[in-house]
Amino acid sequence: MTDKTLVHYDVERGVAVLTLDSPPANTYTHEMMVQLDQAIIRARFDDGVQVIVVTGAGEKFFCAGADIRMLSEVTAGFKYCFCLHANETLNRFEQTPKPVIGALNGHAVGGGLEIALACDIRLARKDGGQCGLPEVALGVLPGTGGTERLVRLVGKAKAIELMASGEVFDFNRGLELGLINRIVEAESSSAFKLKVMEYARQFTTPNAAVKAVGNIKRSVQTAPSCPSSWPCRSSASSSSSCSRARMPRRAFPPTWRDGKPRSRAPEVQRLMADSGSPGLGWSRRRRARAPIDGRPRRGDPQTARVPTNKVLRSPIPLRCYGGLRR
Repeated sequence: MTDKTLVHYDVERGVAVLTLDSPPANTYTHEMMVQLDQAIIRARFDDGVQVIVVTGAGEKFFCAGADIRMLSEVTAGFKYCFCLHANETLNRFEQTPKPVIGALNGHAVGGGLEIALACDIRLARKDGGQCGLPEVALGVLPGTGGTERLVRLVGKAKAIELMASGEVFDFNRGLELGLINRIVEAESSSAFKLKVMEYARQFTTPNAAVKAVGNIKRSVQTAPSCPSSWPCRSSASSSSSCSRARMPRRAFPPTWRDGKPRSRAPEVQRLMADSGSPGLGWSRRRRARAPIDGRPRRGDPQTARVPTNKVLRSPIPLRCYGGLRR
């Protein structure tokens, strides 16, 4: 481990700036990843921080990826743990309930682009450099989440093409592909950072509802992990929970009122079924055994004491009401 500061942490008016500083190309080592991990956790717990900006020191490089020299001197086990920790660090970018903006002041290639892809928004300096995932030239694949995140942005076929060819392109091409959100015109790297700070402050108070912005991010980030049949919803807290939606207790009239059964329309049943309510699991066999006229068969436990729909004269099993009954 080194005592040198490889990631600078500065806070200005609600915006935390994490600057990667490892000249000449800002390549990252295990020591830099440890400091970056500590910085993102620090920003997450800092109540005075509402937006996080990640950028590189100097004029030419945002980050040129992992330090090849370092990787050539370590064991295979260390490489595995190094990549594992780097993935965990970039996952914190996505899971932190505060917007993370990647300010590409220069070249972002290999692992440098993977860091940028882990950010929520990417701004690039006009004519500032190039980006791409050329790891295939070294006989390896992007090992810090680039294979997954690139697919989300450009689609499976285009992602395979870009990574298999190792194509490196300018920021304008990145904007066309959807890798970059916006290109900022600036004469120097310092002027670019000033414009990035101005852009970031639109997500801070009093310009935005900070907690709502964080909840939007968490809801979007957790959406891909939910099956398409499960409605995903953000909780009132900063975290987002994904679960099967259950119908509210008073969404529909109670089943029984004044000691008499109350019928429900089939539309209610279909709506509850679409919501994934676990109480609607009555089988085809049970439906087949139910008489058409709505009158229960004597001695048939499947249809006994079944309230009848007065419109279609079809029985509605009591089991489907679950916990909605008063």
